[in-house]
Amino acid sequence: MVCPNSNPVVQQVCELYEQISRLENLSPSKDVNILFTKLVHTCMPPNPIDVSKLCQKIQEIRSHLIKLCGEAEGLLESHYSKILGSFENPLHHLDIFPYFDNYIKLSLLEFNILTKNTTKTPNKIAFIGSGPLPLTSLVLATKHLTSTYFHNYDISSEANSLASRLVASDPDLSDRMTFHTTDVMDVTCALKDYDVVFLAALVGMDKEEKVKFVDHLAKYMAPGATLMLRSAHGARAFLYPVLDPCDLRGFEVLSVYHPTDEVINSVVIARKLPLPCVQPLDGLGSYVLPSKCACAEIHAFNPLNKMNLIEEFALEE
Repeated sequence: MVCPNSNPVVQQVCELYEQISRLENLSPSKDVNILFTKLVHTCMPPNPIDVSKLCQKIQEIRSHLIKLCGEAEGLLESHYSKILGSFENPLHHLDIFPYFDNYIKLSLLEFNILTKNTTKTPNKIAFIGSGPLPLTSLVLATKHLTSTYFHNYDISSEANSLASRLVASDPDLSDRMTFHTTDVMDVTCALKDYDVVFLAALVGMDKEEKVKFVDHLAKYMAPGATLMLRSAHGARAFLYPVLDPCDLRGFEVLSVYHPTDEVINSVVIARKLPLPCVQPLDGLGSYVLPSKCACAEIHAFNPLNKMNLIEEFALEE
């Protein structure tokens, strides 16, 4: 395990964590904005650190910090969604959200990766964990996938109420966007209807919980359907949970993309494999799902087996 004092970035993250954890609440304010901006700028530069090898104390700090980041992000989105909902045409004012440009870049990145790895424009997309300000769905629907239908899933009825107001005044988007208030773990057969499923970065606040969501999707998504999910790499893993390609049981991982600019999330795209015709283990209803991935340490290239190659490359301006 790595000593917490051996890495200046880890030390700075820990100092910021102490300050953030002492805040009375995480609603948008001057102090909250300053501390989280410092945290993001600390974690953003490319860094070879492997958070899984840090000591137990730092692991616990990271776990709690991710939850604090998730809470702050949710409050920030709710705050701006309420402001946007007060406009006659909310979609004309999306750029008041301070990280809107990041979503523009992330959505373009995900669209390009999706286009590169699929052969047709998706008819129906599910976005799981869409929240009160579903910017990815909005940007994709208005700029890149202008005929696709989007089904946004969130466990919070308040989040969906705020989000639905943003498209209510737009005849096209109000027709193509649906909002479902439910736990996706309770969604089964409906998942077969989607060509692409997006899993938000903060659905599953740790690796174990996120793997449960992926296993559920592997069980019910249609064979050949595409899974797009967000992870984190290097020091950015202090902000978001990490999901390794080999954790995607039931999927063939097609590409892993680690940006190096202000887009924080890594992007993973995978294709749903057919379910195996096997009996449940021990009669408990649990299956061993196949997966196709290359471990991060293996970089050998076989020109006859390009489909199983995981591309890991950095975003270039």
